[in-house]
Amino acid sequence: MSRMNGAKCVVTGGARGIGKAICEAFIAEGAQVLLTDIDHVSGAEAARELGCDFMPLDVRSEADWEALAQRLPVADVVVNNAGITGFEDAVRPHDPENAALEDWRAVHAVNTDGTFLGCRYALRAMRAAGTGSIINISSRSGLVGIPGAAAYAASKAAIRNHSKSVALYAAQQGWAVRCNSIHPAAILTPMWEPMLGDAADREANMAALVADTPLKRFGTSQEVASLAVYLASDDSAYMTGGELTVDGGLLAGSAASPG
Repeated sequence: MSRMNGAKCVVTGGARGIGKAICEAFIAEGAQVLLTDIDHVSGAEAARELGCDFMPLDVRSEADWEALAQRLPVADVVVNNAGITGFEDAVRPHDPENAALEDWRAVHAVNTDGTFLGCRYALRAMRAAGTGSIINISSRSGLVGIPGAAAYAASKAAIRNHSKSVALYAAQQGWAVRCNSIHPAAILTPMWEPMLGDAADREANMAALVADTPLKRFGTSQEVASLAVYLASDDSAYMTGGELTVDGGLLAGSAASPG
């Protein structure tokens, strides 16, 4: 049986990678998905491919969220997936000493502000029914420090903590609205392509990038999407304010045997 039969779902950053995989998994479970993305062309193309609706959405824009609320005033599941690392346009310093304030703010505008606005929309869209699931995509980087990507790590830590505040707020209202976060590590998405190189070096580069991961491989977008289905469905009805890591054992510690 479908676990999300008829559920009205919003997924941000759904044009590619983890967001697209979540949309596909939700549709397979019988959900009605509204795929959103700041990239109008790729978002519309992904929606056509998956057979769902599309709406352009810049998660930084309060006006865009208000437009979404007009189009879909009631939602059962909201996935705040859209995010950036800060390295999309160019490689620039993101360490605590040399990062520019402008670059710090740009990352937080998408990751932190975007998640705040998404959670606020979700709470309002779920209030009438008093039920729903909010799923925020954080990162392994939100659980540990990342010296070379300080803004990204801080923003993902903020998502982790805000998820707990949202969960507790909803519970205080007496609603069965749940909010949880997912913390992926090295998931093989398009953002990794510049680091993987051409075919000749690809396998070696991939192995080097996951050398510290106990399972010695990248995760897949579909593996993250499976967790999102769990959190969206009644299978996780008693889970709120929680966090699920999907990191190949990275945060468990070292897999090395004593010498």
